[in-house]
Amino acid sequence: MYMGAIFQNSTDFILLGLITHPLFPGLIFAVVFSIFVVAVTANVVMILLIHVDSRLHTPMYFLLSQLSIMDTVYICITVPKMLQDLLSKEKTISFLGCAVQIFLYLTLAGGEFFLLGLMAYDRYVAVCNPLRYPLLMNRRVCIVMVVGSWVGGSLDGFILTPITMGFPYCRSRKINHFFCEIPAVLKLSCIDTSLYETLMYSCCVLMMLIPIIIISVSYIRILITVHQMNSAEGRRKAFATCSSHILVVSIFYGAAFYTNVLPSSYHTPEDDKLVSAFYTILTPMLNPLIYSLRNKDVAAALRKMLGRCTSF
Repeated sequence: MYMGAIFQNSTDFILLGLITHPLFPGLIFAVVFSIFVVAVTANVVMILLIHVDSRLHTPMYFLLSQLSIMDTVYICITVPKMLQDLLSKEKTISFLGCAVQIFLYLTLAGGEFFLLGLMAYDRYVAVCNPLRYPLLMNRRVCIVMVVGSWVGGSLDGFILTPITMGFPYCRSRKINHFFCEIPAVLKLSCIDTSLYETLMYSCCVLMMLIPIIIISVSYIRILITVHQMNSAEGRRKAFATCSSHILVVSIFYGAAFYTNVLPSSYHTPEDDKLVSAFYTILTPMLNPLIYSLRNKDVAAALRKMLGRCTSF
């Protein structure tokens, strides 16, 4: 039965895009392409800075470099295909291409959930246990954190992708989205998928709970420690250390909460596409900009690199 569904599903899907019938596709292409270039450039520069500048060879920046790698791959999953579709009359995506999109999207989104949670733990150790920071956040611990984030995210992809693509799709092949997001794909199934969707949302909520608990506990402890500080300078440094991460978490988890926690009756397919565009296109661009603009070490490393390039 599963092989029969795969055979039946082997034909191409059609992606209707972010806007089904755009009046100015050239303008949308220019805007999305600009965001894509800025996002990829900012993340690649962040990775290079952290790799080249010895002052950034710390656990916090090592984790940040992994976030930039995730964001770079994340935006490359959907946007190039979206740009191609804006210029093409044939907006098709193969069955295999759709499955690959779903798997990579789930893996990277899940990996980023876990990584942001572990970055909160890193900030907790830095603020609350600064003397033990080199011991608690040694290189081996950092590597385990990163590998755990990638593996944890891929579990979601390995479980949900084959189940999603195993359903028979005998209705219209038109996906009302700009990439193969599972809820949009499931609407084309010719059998009832409500039970699977309920289980899928439950799985996503449980997956979000783990890093949310880590983040909440870490920042509660940080707030207690900061409140007990007598030095205003110490409080300022603690706030500067955590503010960028709090902002990134708020943006990413806010969009994820809307998509995965709110019941479907509270949002329309058009709303879903806009929110998806926010965290698949805008968030990868905002993350490196937030960390670079609000971080003196990164700004100093960037000025140093630009100075070398100018001299060369």
